[in-house]
Amino acid sequence: MTKRLTSKYKLDRRMGENIWGRPKSPVNKRSYGPGQHGQRRARKLSDYGTQLQAKQKLKGYYGNITERQFRKYYHEAARRQGDTGENMIGLLECRLDAVVYRAKFVPTPFAARQLVNHGHVKVNGRRVTIPSFQVKETDAIELTAKARDMALVIEASKSGERDVPDYVNADHSKMTAKLLRTPKLSDVPYASQMQPHLIVEFYSR
Repeated sequence: MTKRLTSKYKLDRRMGENIWGRPKSPVNKRSYGPGQHGQRRARKLSDYGTQLQAKQKLKGYYGNITERQFRKYYHEAARRQGDTGENMIGLLECRLDAVVYRAKFVPTPFAARQLVNHGHVKVNGRRVTIPSFQVKETDAIELTAKARDMALVIEASKSGERDVPDYVNADHSKMTAKLLRTPKLSDVPYASQMQPHLIVEFYSR
């Protein structure tokens, strides 16, 4: 079961951006916030508010990861050598559900999470049901025979809505994929700008 308990497009409305780049986003029709006061002029955010918004945006993008889990990604990224923000993006993109989404096996990160939860994804021949499973460059990812025949999967793989990034190798005839390398922020095809440096500032206060 997905952790998204409310409408995912509420995040789009709240941020005023089409975060996933989907044609169904309500921001395409109404760029202002939800509710009766949505059209009021937005107040300028404080530094804290800007940092919090950046965190909520990135956290929500990956299927609304819990705060506890998201903070763990920050601590792991800070522990590693190099830029903490870049490390954090790399950790998030190496999640199994993220790789399934990038390989265009499903149309949304939420569908990717559900596909993994329901046991339709194998890693190195073994069924994995944990969306946060960290994929390594040597891992071979494949969909089960049942998943290959799903209309959702077939339509997503043929969709021209987005492309498979160059750090993922996907074979849609066999429904297999491989993570070629851990991406940097500039490699990830986000539909809207992500600012991991603000998230680092938020957690390091």
